[in-house]
Amino acid sequence: MAPRKEKAEKVSADEAADTILNYLRSSLRSRPYSATDISANLHNKVTKAAAAKILKDLHERKEIEGRAAGKQIVYHTVQNPNDAISPEQLSAMDAQITQLRTDTVAAQATAKTLRSTLSSLNSTLSTSDLVSSVSTLEAERQDILARLENLKEGNAKKVTKTERDAVDKEWVKWKDVAGRREKISNEMWKLIEDVLPEGVTKGELRESLGLDE
Repeated sequence: MAPRKEKAEKVSADEAADTILNYLRSSLRSRPYSATDISANLHNKVTKAAAAKILKDLHERKEIEGRAAGKQIVYHTVQNPNDAISPEQLSAMDAQITQLRTDTVAAQATAKTLRSTLSSLNSTLSTSDLVSSVSTLEAERQDILARLENLKEGNAKKVTKTERDAVDKEWVKWKDVAGRREKISNEMWKLIEDVLPEGVTKGELRESLGLDE
């Protein structure tokens, strides 16, 4: 046998009007309600007949607003004119919403570009590989400078055409590699700088990654 549902305790006649008025004034009850709606939503603490009479009395005393809706009358709290939003405020809100949508689209595009760039970088060289490559290029640069100094002092042996061609070929190769890496690095840092947390500079981030050591 199914358990019986407990009957909701009826409120007194004196409490019924306050109960209905408080229900309508609740911030979540902004839409109109009929006597049937209110009685049901209050779990029959106030009967439909009592609710209809109380609502009619409150309306006649201008404590609430009422209007016909089909075959029944619905009621809601009296609207405060000071709560109304002006056309200027609505226009400002529309402009703010439009701006937020634009900012959201731009942020999503930036995020997509960053993900693409990071994916491209991860598929080529890692940070440690880049640091190692920079160190290698720096060592080669120092070696070239030392050889150049010897040339200036006249201590260098004669270089054959084959050796010069080999050096030129190697120079072009590494110049191209360095150019591509510099372009990737510049693009990466430009994107990273756009999304750095407030108060964090590019120099601080490079230092934390050990890129300037």
